[in-house]
Amino acid sequence: MKMTFRWYGLDDKISLKYIRQIPCMSGVVTAVYDTPVGEVWSRESINALKTAAESEGLSFEVIESVPVHEDIKLGSGDAARYIENYKENVRRLGEAGVKCICYNFMPVFDWLRSELKKENADGSNALAYDHKTVLAMNPLTSDLDLPGWDSSYTKAGLKELLNKYSGIDEEKLWENLAVFLKAVIPVAEEAGIKMAIHPDDPPWGIFGLPRIITDKKNLKRFLDIVDSPSNGITLCTGSLGVSTSNDLVDIIKACAGRMPFVHLRNIKITGEKCFEESGHISACGSLDMYEIIKALKETGFDGYIRPDHGRMIWGEEGKAGYGLYDRALGAMYLWGLIEAIEKQSKEGK
Repeated sequence: MKMTFRWYGLDDKISLKYIRQIPCMSGVVTAVYDTPVGEVWSRESINALKTAAESEGLSFEVIESVPVHEDIKLGSGDAARYIENYKENVRRLGEAGVKCICYNFMPVFDWLRSELKKENADGSNALAYDHKTVLAMNPLTSDLDLPGWDSSYTKAGLKELLNKYSGIDEEKLWENLAVFLKAVIPVAEEAGIKMAIHPDDPPWGIFGLPRIITDKKNLKRFLDIVDSPSNGITLCTGSLGVSTSNDLVDIIKACAGRMPFVHLRNIKITGEKCFEESGHISACGSLDMYEIIKALKETGFDGYIRPDHGRMIWGEEGKAGYGLYDRALGAMYLWGLIEAIEKQSKEGK
């Protein structure tokens, strides 16, 4: 397994020098943020990230993410042009040595939370989701805060965009996803890149929008659309794990060989469709991180991992879920589990 760290580019307040100081950190997970969604990334922007990372001894092999334009998800407008642009981005990233691209197919919203700074008993704060609070929101009439909104997007066309999705149900979204995959995956194969779709977060519909990358059945359906090593998933334990019907160990076994990238984080389920993000340690949340990593090792996973959404601790201020300290602690905890599991395996225990 290769331990990586999410880095938001040259403007990230968390420097590459600090990331490099985390033991066993092999590389960064990043993206180009100076280009509108759907347009082609310049080689200059790609190479600037690569040069910056490699100058600090960190690899530049995982991109998260190349956003999928809403026209592609809707299957309308300039979808064909945006798919061609996406293919060109895959080619250019392959030229730069990228091996894995994480992306998602969630309509309108990326990951969504109802609270960004829920205070914990120990004085730290973390992301939280309360379904009743979300249901009470009306994105068409209120000034909705969008914690998961990519910086490339704006709120300007939100109402119009939501109206466009009024005629898109789950099956239509599946159809549009299939069109995208059948066009992009052959290019990824040629570029030596593994595409890794991120599960919907949370894995249920919100604001009447369809969500389809939500459970084992749908993950298997997704993988069957294009049966290729370049068509894979990002296993995000925190996204899939908030649904009590998802057995993460079972999902790992079912999707073995098709998971080039894994987001490892814990969450604490507090009620029906309600959860808080916690420290990575198993005892802090509802997920058994030991069993998850053990299943990854037993199924031969050798791809990229990263600690995901962390709490804000020790007075740190920054991008919600993406502080330095708690994610660094998470990386060390995860690496300790990996080392122990590997040694147990060698000893036949």
